[in-house]
Amino acid sequence: MKILLVGEYSRLHNSLKEGLQQLGHQVTLVSTGDDFKKFPSDVLLKRKYDSGVSKKLKVLLFKLYGFDATSFSLKNQFFQQQEYFTNFDVVQLINESPFGMLPKYEKEIISFLEKNNKKIFLLSCGTDYTSVKYAFEKKFRYSIFTPFFEGKISEKQFFPALKYLEPAYKDLHEFVFEKVDGIIASDLDYDIPLQKHPKYKGLIPNPINTEKLHYLPISVSEKIIIFHGINRANYFKKGNDYFEAALEKIKQKYAEKVSIETVENVPYSEYIEKYNTAHIILDQVFAYDQGYNALEAMAKGKVVFTGSEKEFLERYNLNEDEVCINALPNVENIVEKFSWLIEHPENIEEISKNARKFIEREHNFLKISKVYLNKWNVK
Repeated sequence: MKILLVGEYSRLHNSLKEGLQQLGHQVTLVSTGDDFKKFPSDVLLKRKYDSGVSKKLKVLLFKLYGFDATSFSLKNQFFQQQEYFTNFDVVQLINESPFGMLPKYEKEIISFLEKNNKKIFLLSCGTDYTSVKYAFEKKFRYSIFTPFFEGKISEKQFFPALKYLEPAYKDLHEFVFEKVDGIIASDLDYDIPLQKHPKYKGLIPNPINTEKLHYLPISVSEKIIIFHGINRANYFKKGNDYFEAALEKIKQKYAEKVSIETVENVPYSEYIEKYNTAHIILDQVFAYDQGYNALEAMAKGKVVFTGSEKEFLERYNLNEDEVCINALPNVENIVEKFSWLIEHPENIEEISKNARKFIEREHNFLKISKVYLNKWNVK
């Protein structure tokens, strides 16, 4: 079976590809590598004009003529290699805007893919019209929009999410939903807004390659190491300000018991190596479920502060803080969770073991690949 995976976020499509290949399928991945993360891709489309003088010129051209040189370049790269993107049994888009280009160019590419392949599916993963609209209307108890509503982020700074509500992106959303054969969510944050849509096929947990990510048994004998990886562009969206405020209190309260390491904007391969010695990983605050980085850290046996809301616990029949720590948008609550772990290090060791077992049970990449094949109706 020939399968084309279009776009990449947080290594999701790479792990799915590995699972599908082990099951005997032929898989091609085309993406931009997800910016500084530099994920591998069979066909890599290179983002140009995103720094230095060329970026300033690009911005000027866009203001004057509405022409985006980066989008135009990506579109041309795709069509110059279009022979690689035809005659597939299944195509899956990682998002309504899988290459992060202007909607009119995304439409051209998606139209080409729909016409030249048998089936096309959409993965609701990352910000899109449906999830952004749901969050903007305050239907979640809290969301990535909470910092925006609280005035921590300006409208200009939050444009990467707000743009999905603009007419061009709403039109792209409707265009894609009309073209695709089905829609799949990667976690509960995207599953909840899609309920009752006629093309919605349900949630498929993120695939984690448990053969590549080895469990690292935790033993707390000296200082507890806390790792905080920051993507500066998503600083408030991920709730990093809550984490940093809580860490300041922890430094004062447990100076002799903890060691804190913070890194910013590092490539994926470097990121996962840097946190190997850590006991605790800080992922995100504004989520009901775990994102991909959190799941990979859990696979390694880390205690992760991330989304673990009651909807998640009910779905997987878990107790609070059994496999990860639910990080709420409340500094004192985060400090309490830290204190509980620091004062009772045996809890760190227990959660570490539970985390790995959970990933093996619910996110194994081969098991998840089979679920995708079933949803795509591919045998």
